[in-house]
Parts: sequence; structure tokens; C-alpha cells
Amino acid sequence: MDHTEFNDDVDGLYRGDYAGLPIVSLRPPGAPHPPAGEAAWRVSVHVYNAKETFEEHFARFVETIDTTEVRALIVGGWVEAYEKDSSGPIRLLAESAARLPALRSLFFAAMPQEECEISWIQQSDVTPLLESFPLLERLEVRGGTGLELRPVRHEHLKVLRFEAGGLPASVVRGVGMSDLPALEHLEAWLGTSEYGGETTAADLENILSGERLPALKHLGLQNSEIQDEVAGLVAAAPVVARLESLSQSMGVLTDEGAEALLSGQSLTHLKRLDLHHHYLTDAMVERVTTAFSGSGVQLDLSDQKEPDGEWRYVAVAE
Repeated sequence: MDHTEFNDDVDGLYRGDYAGLPIVSLRPPGAPHPPAGEAAWRVSVHVYNAKETFEEHFARFVETIDTTEVRALIVGGWVEAYEKDSSGPIRLLAESAARLPALRSLFFAAMPQEECEISWIQQSDVTPLLESFPLLERLEVRGGTGLELRPVRHEHLKVLRFEAGGLPASVVRGVGMSDLPALEHLEAWLGTSEYGGETTAADLENILSGERLPALKHLGLQNSEIQDEVAGLVAAAPVVARLESLSQSMGVLTDEGAEALLSGQSLTHLKRLDLHHHYLTDAMVERVTTAFSGSGVQLDLSDQKEPDGEWRYVAVAE
């Protein structure tokens, strides 16, 4: 799975395409639609100004589109997503699994910032999305408030991404305790304690061992206020030796974390190391650049930040 497919801009929302398919929304009655299998279908009602409920909109979708051919689905807003949790839409999707036998890619709760801030999205247990779609290859979830994931075994999932301003530690543990033999790309925006991101070293242990993730090629543990500590753990993690790309981006990475990465196990086998949005000094930027010079590693040290006194911030919080 090509890492460059993924966009960590919280407002990006794959406005052009998703999973290699153009994004299409349900059009007015009578208007033509592309073949069902040739589009990524966005099913969404506006959080504030909905003209129908999510259930009504979804019913129109399955009545209008040949859902047996749908390969990619983007679920956006449901009415009052800042107050009403996601359990209703998740239950509706799970109950409709038989109508979506070809579904392979699902982005759940893909709402733009102007509609609902990422940490305002009220989530719930997303495990049924994996249990109901055993052939799913890609699951992406936005929002960490109220988010749950129980340990699960899934034979076909290749991509798992959590975008959050604060990812619950229980979700991190749930991932680590899940058996995901086909997973190639794992990305978790850990966030800040202010928004529920309280992951510790112990919570990351199973992920970093890689024992349940034998096919993993990309690991992103990013957008964290404890990015230095995470970098120190990654520097000695068994899973890193077989990765092709690693991301420690979007967080509060300082010279301390960069030093840990430089002094830990070799990272020169990587194709890509993403450290963008960081707080490294100019001297450390030069050291890191020199360390990987000539190695073939694609190094991203863009978006260098200056701390405001002692205050540093992650890329995505509220």
C-alpha cells in the first residue's frame, strides 16, 4: 500500500478521490449516476442543516444505487453528530452488510472541520464494522470522543487508520490485541490528553512487538503530545526492522525524540521516514539530514515549528 495515498490534512477528506475512485454523492431523483462500482460513494447529511435523517438518506442510497457493486464508501455526517453518537449509523451499516458484498474501503465519520471539529464527533464502538464486513480491506475512522474498538480477528484488512485529536488508550490496546494478519498500513493519531488521548508505553507494547501484525509495512504513531516518548519506544521496537515506512509526524517531536531515533536501531532500511510538523532545532535538523544522507530514505522534515515558550502543539487537536 503506497503511503503517499494518505493525506493527514484533516480537511482534505479525499475531495478528489478515495481508494482510487472518484468521490460521488447521491444526486437528485432522476439525475444520472456513474456505475456503482466506478465511484467512491459519499453518504452524508449535514450535521446542522439536514433536510432528511441519515437513515432516510441511506435508504435513498440503497434504493437508487446498485449497492452490490459498491467498492468504496465514505460515511460523512449524521444529524447532530456533535451530540448524538455514531452507534445508529454503525448499526445501520452492519445490518446492511449483505447489500454491500463488494465493499472493500470504508471511511467512517469523514466530516470537514467547518461541519464538525474532529474532537466534537461523538463516536462509539466501531468493531461491528469489522465484524460485519469480513472482506473489508481498508477502514478509516475520524474522531476519538467515545471511540471504542474491541479486539478482533480480521483476515483481509490491509489498512487501518484512526484520525483523532485524542485517541482513547483502550482503542490503541484494542488494535494491539487484534489479530490482523494482512494489515500493511497502521496509522494512529494519538492526540492530546485534553481531548482524551492518554496512551502510555504499556498501551503500545503489543503494536510495537508486531507479533499480531506480520504483514505490516507502514506504522504511523503520530500527532502526539508525547511524541518524544513514542519515538524512544519506536527506536527499540521489534516491528520496525521489517517496516518500509515510519511516521512520527504531526506531534511535539523535539531534539530528545530525534536523538532517540538516531541512537536506536538503524532506520536506513526504510523507504520513507516522516517527521513533518516537528520542533527540532536547526542543529538537529542538520544531524538528522546528515544521518540519512545517501541512504535512499525519503526524509520529510518539513513544517519546522518554533515553540512559544514552553508551549508546543500537535497538528490536529480540537
